[in-house]
Amino acid sequence: MTNLERLLSQYAAYHLDRSNIVTHFVGIPLIVFSILCLTARAGVDISGVSITLAVALIVLSTLYYISLDKLFGILMLILFILAYPLAVKIAALPMWSWLGASIGIFVVGWVFQFIGHYFEKKKPAFVDDLIGLAIGPLFVLAEFVFLLGFRKPLHERILKEAQMKRAAMDMKPQTVS
Repeated sequence: MTNLERLLSQYAAYHLDRSNIVTHFVGIPLIVFSILCLTARAGVDISGVSITLAVALIVLSTLYYISLDKLFGILMLILFILAYPLAVKIAALPMWSWLGASIGIFVVGWVFQFIGHYFEKKKPAFVDDLIGLAIGPLFVLAEFVFLLGFRKPLHERILKEAQMKRAAMDMKPQTVS
């Protein structure tokens, strides 16, 4: 099993309900976009080129995603490139408008996430493993690619492993804190 398959199947184990996946198609892009908006305001100019914290996050995220899967990494980069100009426009708004829009988008994204996990009857994956925060966007992209009918063998392997992981999770006794 590749690292990509391991990470996506671990994440997918928390996301087997279709309604949950659909809410993630809205929630995760909103959260990622809000983070770009929040970080597009902080940066430095180097030789007339503005390097923002958002650009640094895009570069680091893309390198990570490419290390897991070249195609998914390139697709993520394309999506980041498409979203970045709008994030910059929001970051250029007056302080309270920028913060209000960015935080508002962030909160709406998380509302979608938690609604999805209500349907799933499972906590979000990042609660057990923080890497889930980085894998979530990749999961949504992969699910979209699978929905289009591409990479079926990969999808089948991830789904099979996720179902086994979910069965093991469901067997564990629940602890109450």
